[in-house]
Amino acid sequence: MARAHPSLLSYAFRPFFLCNGWFAMGIMVLWVLGLHGISTAGMGSTDPLWHAHEMLFGFVMAAIAGFALTAVATWTGRPPVHGPSLAWLLLAWLAGRAAMLWAMALPTGLRVSLDLLFPVLLTLVFAREVIAGGSRRNLPVVAIVGLLAMLNLGYHLGALHLLPGFAQPAIYLAMHVILLLITVIAGRIVPSFTANWLRAQGEERLPTPGGIVEPLVILATLGTGIAASLAPGSSGAGGLALVAAVLHGLRLARWRGLATTSEPLVLVLHLAYAWFPVGYALLAAASFTAWLPSTAAIHALAMGVIGSMILAVTTRVALGHTGRPLRAAPLTVLAYGVFTLAVVARVLGPFSAGAYLTWIDVAALGWVVSFALFSWVYWPILTGPRPDA
Repeated sequence: MARAHPSLLSYAFRPFFLCNGWFAMGIMVLWVLGLHGISTAGMGSTDPLWHAHEMLFGFVMAAIAGFALTAVATWTGRPPVHGPSLAWLLLAWLAGRAAMLWAMALPTGLRVSLDLLFPVLLTLVFAREVIAGGSRRNLPVVAIVGLLAMLNLGYHLGALHLLPGFAQPAIYLAMHVILLLITVIAGRIVPSFTANWLRAQGEERLPTPGGIVEPLVILATLGTGIAASLAPGSSGAGGLALVAAVLHGLRLARWRGLATTSEPLVLVLHLAYAWFPVGYALLAAASFTAWLPSTAAIHALAMGVIGSMILAVTTRVALGHTGRPLRAAPLTVLAYGVFTLAVVARVLGPFSAGAYLTWIDVAALGWVVSFALFSWVYWPILTGPRPDA
């Protein structure tokens, strides 16, 4: 008989989603304390690139690991990554976060090595599962995860002046690569989850996935990401962003999101995706006008699309893969609402220069409250056995 593993290490989504909820709160508190000049005993940094790095390569990469290593078992029919293998991956992620928290106290080589360990291991493990399972359709997803690992290296090389000036483009490219990944994955799961729910309600009109919009929206997202990262503020980047905004809007309109208003667990996926056209429209406007700050567009995409989609997907995946009814708890719905208001506050902040830090505080508070609610509701779900076990 195969040895049984603890529930927490039975699937990747359990430890990564759980630890990521805590990390999301802690890293935001440290960041805001630093902005207010409050000492954090050498932990963290007020450098915006450090903040962006930990959001992308810490918070987002953990969510990617939890989702991808769970989903790949479904995609390939292979056993899930679990037990000691999963524990080592989690420890690698924790080591990277500790190294970046105490960045100034560690030797440069050790800090960089510890931070790179997790994305490299994740790429190798994910590639092994996809290739062994013969899931060629998901090889592009493997490539995207591998590209993120390379961009993490590029960030460090830029910060060390080995690739002078590349730290910031590496961060921007990483953000847009993640947006590309969400574009691909959301195109699968949002219309699918919506269709399943609509069928259960007896609806005959279902989402309309596929068609010419799908390849075009991926190309537009890719092109916008490259142009906005390497030539930010250029007319070319603005034009591509405008095209991306229109295509993402058309795509979303085909998915029947307005028919899901009575089910928050489905509706929140559409609300998260709606930040795509908003964010790209703001990015286009920032490229063509001087009055609109580019940080508003960046946070509409980073916090709006990426943050909202992570909260939406983690809350659903955790229920589905633990055999629980697909219904959002009242506190989960509250987390959705608070997070959406936090995104709005962060996007509006740059328009009020005199109260900019206040808007950041409001957005950060909403972020922390949302993930505190998530952690409270999902602690027993992520750590306990399935109800039908």
